[in-house]
Amino acid sequence: MQAAVSPGGAIARFRAAYGTALEWLVIVLMVVLAAEVTLGIVFRTMGRSLVWYDEVASVLLAWLTFYGSALASVKRAHISCPELIEQCPPAIKRALDIVAQILVVAFFALLCWVGASILPVLATDYLVSLPKVSMSIVQSVIPISAALILVAELMHLWALLRAAPVHAEGAALSDGLH
Repeated sequence: MQAAVSPGGAIARFRAAYGTALEWLVIVLMVVLAAEVTLGIVFRTMGRSLVWYDEVASVLLAWLTFYGSALASVKRAHISCPELIEQCPPAIKRALDIVAQILVVAFFALLCWVGASILPVLATDYLVSLPKVSMSIVQSVIPISAALILVAELMHLWALLRAAPVHAEGAALSDGLH
């Protein structure tokens, strides 16, 4: 089944550009993490370990994970278990897909809100090895990535709602939406 949004539509173009931007963000984070780890190894080999190496590597890995999750969301590449839903009649499949998508949107909206509301509390805490870097900067990845995922999931929800319902046995509702 094809979504109601044409391949050249504004939402499809936005989704493609959005995905490309997230790909570049993830690539940059991977390069920075690789460079930081390499630098840490070189300095440790020379007997002059960097005091901030481990903490920064942990932060970069967390950021890569969260922003990578946003990219996976845009690409519809998260792990799922559709076997049970695929056994249902088409109308029930559609309803379950929509309800599941609404729950996902609600979860990430809540995560974004809670993540943003806790940042002021963390503003007075700092990294141990880099005391000028606030924990609110480090933890900002949670509400930011939740908002990025929320955008991707709302685009998918829109596509689900716009898709014509399946009345007879045919392709899965999720076909063509990835």
